[in-house]
Amino acid sequence: MGTRQNRPGLIILGIILLAGLSSAFGQSGAISNSDCMTCHDISAGEIGKTFDSSLALSSHSGMSCTDCHSSIKSLPHDEKVGQVNCGECHSTEADQYKWHGRLKYPGGSDIPDCADCHGKHDILPVTNKESRTNPLNLPMTCGRCHSDLNLVKKHDILIGNAVTVYESSVHGKAALGGIYMAATCNDCHSTGGTAHRILSPGDPESSINHFNIPKTCGRCHRNIENDYWEGIHGKLVARGETDAPVCTNCHGEHGIIAPSDPLSPVSPARIAEATCSPCHESAYLNEKYGIPSGRLKSYVDSYHGLKSKAGDVTVANCASCHGAHRILPHTDPTSSIYPANLKKTCGQCHPGISAEVAKTPIHSTPGISQTPIARIIGEIYIVVIILIIGLMIVHWLIDLRKQIKNVSLKEQIKRMTFNEVWQHTFLMVTFITLVITGFALRYSESWWVQILFGWEGGFPLRGVIHRTAAVLFILTSIWHIFYLTTPRGRQFIKDIFPRKLDFMEFVQMIKYNLGFNVPKPRFGRFSYVEKAEYWALVWGTAVMILSGLFLWFDNLAVKWFPKGFLDVMVVMHFYEAWLAFLAILIWHMYSTVFSPNVYPMNPSWYTGKMPLEWFEHEHPEDPSLKDKEKTVGE
Repeated sequence: MGTRQNRPGLIILGIILLAGLSSAFGQSGAISNSDCMTCHDISAGEIGKTFDSSLALSSHSGMSCTDCHSSIKSLPHDEKVGQVNCGECHSTEADQYKWHGRLKYPGGSDIPDCADCHGKHDILPVTNKESRTNPLNLPMTCGRCHSDLNLVKKHDILIGNAVTVYESSVHGKAALGGIYMAATCNDCHSTGGTAHRILSPGDPESSINHFNIPKTCGRCHRNIENDYWEGIHGKLVARGETDAPVCTNCHGEHGIIAPSDPLSPVSPARIAEATCSPCHESAYLNEKYGIPSGRLKSYVDSYHGLKSKAGDVTVANCASCHGAHRILPHTDPTSSIYPANLKKTCGQCHPGISAEVAKTPIHSTPGISQTPIARIIGEIYIVVIILIIGLMIVHWLIDLRKQIKNVSLKEQIKRMTFNEVWQHTFLMVTFITLVITGFALRYSESWWVQILFGWEGGFPLRGVIHRTAAVLFILTSIWHIFYLTTPRGRQFIKDIFPRKLDFMEFVQMIKYNLGFNVPKPRFGRFSYVEKAEYWALVWGTAVMILSGLFLWFDNLAVKWFPKGFLDVMVVMHFYEAWLAFLAILIWHMYSTVFSPNVYPMNPSWYTGKMPLEWFEHEHPEDPSLKDKEKTVGE
């Protein structure tokens, strides 16, 4: 009974205690910052430090904790609190920030939210140098994501080093140096004048969309933008041509450097080849817009181009004559290259130049001034060169003919049979043909290739000639194999096979030529020179035929061999061709033509015979000297 009598008193006491606790945690009124600090300042080291010191200096210093953490209604609150909604106060910015590039917000943990860019308790105004969005710190803020290779790869962001490149650009150096008017990430990527609306370049409204880039750059470079829209490039962009250049095509994107820097694509030394030629040397664009081709070559070969190549940065380049931003065709009366304006344009570098001289074509015959008198003198020179050099060639051909005839009048000895002469002839003709037509493919832009195959239908014919010569080369090799089965062929292979004596004679010959007191080696039918050449020919023939067949029938090769096999065949075919060509040019041509002992040449390649005295000198141990099967040439 006593217990029941005391129960109302206990209830009243409980109510009083609960009221006291509620009062202690501020439930009887608004939650104050001091209430939050009783926990966050005491038990949460870094959190307390951040809240206490950073918030006091931030843009939100006059606000209470619950202004942002509005989901907290009572204390103690749940361990997991609701996400802060910045849009409760910043509704305009929240409405603007719906996309970050190609990704919609909120669309995943990778999409940056307000705190990722502005911070949390340490939000500072952009004018504060400690602010994450201050121009000094903005590259680092954006770089937290855009320099993350995992994020770059995941979201297919093509430019993964944009921040690093930007920091080395004129904009980056200026901004990081304290010139706050210089462009930063937000200045170029913000759409509609707000950094919260960053759109993909494929979005028509994006500030970095191809058609909007001139306007974006024009925010700072207003006068240049006006010039650009008046020029032909701007007019093409305005009508929707995607292949017309905008600012970034010439200057670059994140890594824009000053024109005075030799590495800049718009520097005087590089503008012609690095910037203008990619478009103006394009066959597709030239055909589409009716622009004459070959402009780069005619400039490079001109006086201005040659001076530029020599390192003169003051000589006229493309922009000097055509303008840098207000570029107009020569038919426009306001163009700098309109005929009536040429005197003024050229006069910028050549004061006092006459109107007639100023009209001299620049992009005409490469390297030749096209004034009438210069054209006449050039034509005279061409005739003179043909006559004088032609007569020189005729003179020495006559002399060479006489020298060869004198060689053939000497007492001769048979060196090669009729069969062997024709084997050599077929080998020589097919080899030379293969070298010319093969290198013509690899060095298709060379002047000699243009002369031989530059005409319409020339290159398809080159391929036919190369393959025909290859077939004849293979047939000649087969012919030689059958020849080796004959009695003379078997003796040939026996005589030309390497022996230990050949290496000894090689060493002896080197000592003899260097002046050591040793006698000259007495060679037999074949010296080490001819043996080395023959077996090198055998090796080269096998490699060239094998690799050539794989390249010819490539569709069959890829069915039976692994990836990369044809690449190996291309390398082998190309470099073996160079090895064979140089070996013939240096090793064979010296021993049979340019050596003083045989000059002007050893005639056995076309007569099958050579002078007896040469043979006795070069092959004194040849058994055929015992029989001396010789004839006197007619």
